[in-house]
Amino acid sequence: MNFESTFKQKNSSLTRAAFFLLFPVLIGGTAFAQQTKWPGSIAGKAVQDTTAKNAASKKSTIKKFSEIIPAGTKADEGLFNVYKVDQKYFFEIPDSLLGRDLLVVTRFTQTPVALRESRAQYGGEMLNNQVWNWEKHDKQIFIRVPNFKFVADKSSDLHQALENSNALPILAAFDIKAFSTNGKGVLIEVTDFYNGDIPGMSLPEGLKKTYKIAGIDNTRSFIDTAKSFPTNIEVKTVKTYRSPELPTDKTVGAMTFGLNTSMLLLPKEPMKARLENKRIGYFTERQLDFGVSDKHVTPTAYIQRWKLEPKDEAAYSRGELVEPKKQIVYYIDPATPKKWVPFLIQGVNDWNTAFEAAGFKNAIVAKEAPTPQQDPEFSTEDARYSVIRYFASSTENAYGPRIADPRSGEIMESHIGWYHNVMSLLRSWFFVQTAAINPQARGAEISDAQMGQLVRFVSSHEVGHTLGLLHNFGSSAAFPVDSLRSKTFTAKYGTAPSIMDYARFNYIAQPADGVTEIYPKIGAYDQHAIKFGYTYFPGDNSSKEEKKALDAMVLKKAKDPLYFYGKQGSIDPRAQSEDLGDNAMKASTYGIENLKRILPNLEKWTYEPGKELEDVNDLYYEVIRQYRRYVNHVLANVSGLQEDVKTVDEPGAVYSYTPKAKQQQAVAFLNKQVFSTPNWLLNPSILARVDYGVVNHRITEMQNQVLTSLLETYGFARMIDDETKNGANAYTVNNLLTDLRGYIFNSEIPDVFKRALQRSYADRLGVLLKLDKPVVESGYAIMGITPYNPNISDMRLMVRSELKKLQASVKASQASATNPLIKSHYEDLADRIYKMLNPKV
Repeated sequence: MNFESTFKQKNSSLTRAAFFLLFPVLIGGTAFAQQTKWPGSIAGKAVQDTTAKNAASKKSTIKKFSEIIPAGTKADEGLFNVYKVDQKYFFEIPDSLLGRDLLVVTRFTQTPVALRESRAQYGGEMLNNQVWNWEKHDKQIFIRVPNFKFVADKSSDLHQALENSNALPILAAFDIKAFSTNGKGVLIEVTDFYNGDIPGMSLPEGLKKTYKIAGIDNTRSFIDTAKSFPTNIEVKTVKTYRSPELPTDKTVGAMTFGLNTSMLLLPKEPMKARLENKRIGYFTERQLDFGVSDKHVTPTAYIQRWKLEPKDEAAYSRGELVEPKKQIVYYIDPATPKKWVPFLIQGVNDWNTAFEAAGFKNAIVAKEAPTPQQDPEFSTEDARYSVIRYFASSTENAYGPRIADPRSGEIMESHIGWYHNVMSLLRSWFFVQTAAINPQARGAEISDAQMGQLVRFVSSHEVGHTLGLLHNFGSSAAFPVDSLRSKTFTAKYGTAPSIMDYARFNYIAQPADGVTEIYPKIGAYDQHAIKFGYTYFPGDNSSKEEKKALDAMVLKKAKDPLYFYGKQGSIDPRAQSEDLGDNAMKASTYGIENLKRILPNLEKWTYEPGKELEDVNDLYYEVIRQYRRYVNHVLANVSGLQEDVKTVDEPGAVYSYTPKAKQQQAVAFLNKQVFSTPNWLLNPSILARVDYGVVNHRITEMQNQVLTSLLETYGFARMIDDETKNGANAYTVNNLLTDLRGYIFNSEIPDVFKRALQRSYADRLGVLLKLDKPVVESGYAIMGITPYNPNISDMRLMVRSELKKLQASVKASQASATNPLIKSHYEDLADRIYKMLNPKV
């Protein structure tokens, strides 16, 4: 009897593995015995028959092309030919594209209403990007995901060793359904693949966690369209995910997204990479190169940039401005309100002045997206196109990402995110920073023409990011403060030499100065940076050879503050957000003088008949926030540490502390503008209209926060280090404490704010005295998280000494006080300090 045949007929749903587990029992032997009799045993004969039949069955699954794709089925021809048969989708992959790198980008086309997840909540925002490599193995096609973080040239001795430890993960596997009719390709089905929850195209983990998304529901998910173009394939899907935590109607139990996945062919030969220079801020692709040295691994960083090549190399070499072979083109989202489109376009086109520094004219352009009648194939999600996407959002922001070839840093496309409510933020900034000198900033609503200029400014900033440029927070410290009060200077240079800083509007100019140019603009640093990133080198020079010429160009400008690059997150007080000018104390004083002019006029300058007072309330607290920005700019100078990038052959310090006189000036500013009650903020007529009894608390909390920032262990650690290195030329911890105590505990009778401040000072010293947990050294030290150990540092000794001095001062004030409340205040302070110094009593 043929047990295998009978068994298979009765148990066709079981796998071969299950059959072999049961088979020895059916023939009355043990599993071990049957295994030892293969292939001569009855069991061995059955296994051989099964293997042969399965092999024949598998071979027969590769059918003729016409058996899978019926005659007359229209192919969507392109990178891969795409076919739709009934509800199934097929890719015909040419053999010539096997092994090629393809950039895969997935974006939302539609999202559920009221979704709240940063950069994952609006149509047009990106989920993820990967590089895929399609590979043929036997009768299957695999998708592998290459890794470009670890590299070694093929000629390197370490290339094979790196290959041995760099197996590429397989993302997906497909059975070959048929071979192309010309014999030069294969046919696979991709229906289930695109319908599923695929790594690389899945929802962001933060979104899944927020809404407790359990998984995809395939029954409510489908492929909408799949289109092929010469260099890319675009697949739109609708996917439904099970979730109990919906942003609106929780009874549905699921949320549905529209997604678009672009698969774009990368160049067969990557663009020549350009090595970074740390004096210029570019986004980079970072790698560890095992092939550069046989003694160590070499970190490398290639800047992200578009590929620009001159149409006429001879003219370019003669120094003439030349158009590129391929322009950088941005399309404006059709969803954008029409009145803002010209300003967004201008913000893009403004960058042509910077590209001229690199030898190109008309290098970049913005256009309105074509209508369906003009180009029915155009899609804002298509990876071939860069788009400024407009989001119907209450978020007050915009951002400029870019997607680059990880092999070389070549930027392939960008989708700038423009949130509708960014204009509310612009209006608030524009008012509190310029209304004192600029009538156009006043009014219940600023004009469309004025808002358009603000839109243009932000558009230029975000486009700069998509060209590869990082924030340059050091640029705004380049201009002398008094120059920013000059009408002729600001007309020529704007507010800073880079639009990539967070230098907003000219808050320094005073009403009598006559300054009218109050915006940042694309400046000297931006031209310098574009010249570094986009200058074209003819011939076959290596990246290293080009770097030598570029580094020499950068070095020539290294001592000029116009070209200084200050990275975001730096401890350097020159590299700050929202600041202007080369002296924060002087600039902030001018800024506060303007706020003092604006505050009494809030209602007058924003008046509209019948309007609610909410706008006045919002702008009042915007004034306070702006005041805090000015104060923070000054704070950064105390214990500040400057960083000037240098190479080994350049003399001079890389790291240098803020001069003692400047730190003293900063503390004097804080004593005057913060620790002396800012009564100008307590405008009675305004407070009677907007304050519900919280302003007293807000002022005291603000003073406390500033004081805490000054009396911070990280700053103390740097000041001790400064004294060690520079002796009497350093501004020391004892200098700081003496200056603060002398002002906070001066001879004036303390009001409610000063009493709170005195308690804050004593309490902060008490906290510092008790701290015993060290801060270990980490990569964050360069950002100001300076390591220290309170158990072995002099810090605690200094604090204890200060508390004893304060104790004596408080007792003297207590003895001389005649007002019962004041006397009680000092008595309480004396008791607090005693307990701090004698914790076990």
